[in-house]
Amino acid sequence: MRSVTALLLGFAMVTQPQDLRQSVSTYVAQHQKAIVDELLEFLAIPNVAADKPNIRRNAAHLQRLLTRHGFTSELLETAGNPLVYGTYDVPAAAGGSGKPATTILFYCHYDGQPVNAKKWTQADPFEPVMKGSGADARIYARSASDDKAPIIALLSALDALKHAGLEPSANIHVIFDGEEEISSPSLVPAIGRYRDKLRADLMVILDGPGHSSGRPTVAFGARGIATLDLTVYGPTTGVHSGNYGNWVPNPAQRLATLLASMKDDNGRVTVPGYYDAVAPLTPDERAMLDAVPDDRARMLSAFGIAEPEAAFPKLQDALQSPTLNVRGLTSAFVGDGARTIVPDRATAAIDVRLVKETPAEDLIAKIRAHLEGKGYHLVGPSTGLGAGPSTDLGAGADPDAATRAQYPRLARLATTGPILGAFRTAVSDPLARAVVASLTRTFGEPPVQLRTLGGTVPIAPFISALGFPALVVPTVNFDNNQHEENENLRLATFYDSIVIIASVMRQ
Repeated sequence: MRSVTALLLGFAMVTQPQDLRQSVSTYVAQHQKAIVDELLEFLAIPNVAADKPNIRRNAAHLQRLLTRHGFTSELLETAGNPLVYGTYDVPAAAGGSGKPATTILFYCHYDGQPVNAKKWTQADPFEPVMKGSGADARIYARSASDDKAPIIALLSALDALKHAGLEPSANIHVIFDGEEEISSPSLVPAIGRYRDKLRADLMVILDGPGHSSGRPTVAFGARGIATLDLTVYGPTTGVHSGNYGNWVPNPAQRLATLLASMKDDNGRVTVPGYYDAVAPLTPDERAMLDAVPDDRARMLSAFGIAEPEAAFPKLQDALQSPTLNVRGLTSAFVGDGARTIVPDRATAAIDVRLVKETPAEDLIAKIRAHLEGKGYHLVGPSTGLGAGPSTDLGAGADPDAATRAQYPRLARLATTGPILGAFRTAVSDPLARAVVASLTRTFGEPPVQLRTLGGTVPIAPFISALGFPALVVPTVNFDNNQHEENENLRLATFYDSIVIIASVMRQ
């Protein structure tokens, strides 16, 4: 039986115009101003999901863009922000086989993260600013990289193919989501209403940064996420540390001890059974991970650290397992407002990144069992799980006097947002292999292939419900500051992304 690597090389021999890269690059060079102007106009429309009037402006603008570039387009109304849908169908024989063309559904999102304008180095994050020159010229604006640039790149890629006298080898359908940054609550419910429109043979998700090497990147999956708050309780209110220190238990110190019991000094989670369901890698998957360029020295320097966690010295290995990450801590006061008290409580905000084999319910149950094994009585519901944010937080959620009198160690574990599952497409999937092979032909070497992305896209339930394989093709620069201040797009990377997407269209 031939290995996946051999199969990929076999696909790479399929004929395709050898000048595809040159043709698209030439088109982009000749039309740079028009392409960039189209992006700048799009970036100037504020796009925070909660800003309904401007989200509507974005959706209407997108519909006009799709029509301008040859798509049939419409808005698909949902309970929340509208989906923008477009189709560009090719003749059945466009792929050269005479068979009906396959359909690729491209997914992007048009909403962006909120902004803290005071922390940006420009007056308004929604007024794009060009900085730098030459190969490192960049556009600074909210959603410059996440995720408006891939939308414009997709439209430009189709234009470039048509200009070269080429048709995509598949029908190109697009779905643009206006709620991705708030976990896409309206996306899956829309399937029942629009299932026929959303049918496809393959989904390609254009989101996230490419590999730091600058090579085209294909990811076969992405991790999911669950967010939790772990609160340890002390006295009903903070008490004087001189009068009662050493006698009243300190919840901050107890929380620190609990967190230390959940992960060892090497970075490995010690909650019993946490990794039990993680599937061992196949030889082909091991080869895929080992083939990913790992610029360890550059990454360590960029992050200002001396070494990674000892449990996962290779980044790609770290991405194959679930995480247990403390993303924030709070208890009483610090700085000028610090008081000499034993605090009343301490809270750790935790995120758990999920792999396909580790559903959130299972890992949260294991965390709860670990806490109980340490002698803690957990107040609140037994799971706290649900499709939406937990309602078990805030006023009235604290233990009552009877509970405090009965249990010496009290804590609460509650979910704080939607739980998003992981997805992963088999490395051997024929359509996935065809995309990899097309990029190999276009660029003269295989793309960087990732078994899974470390981050999360809220699309796993959508993929599962519609039953098609899915790939992530990230196309923006790895140092783009997405979700942070001064988000940016490196223009040279943006131009390359148009070639990448055109190649996917010609798979």
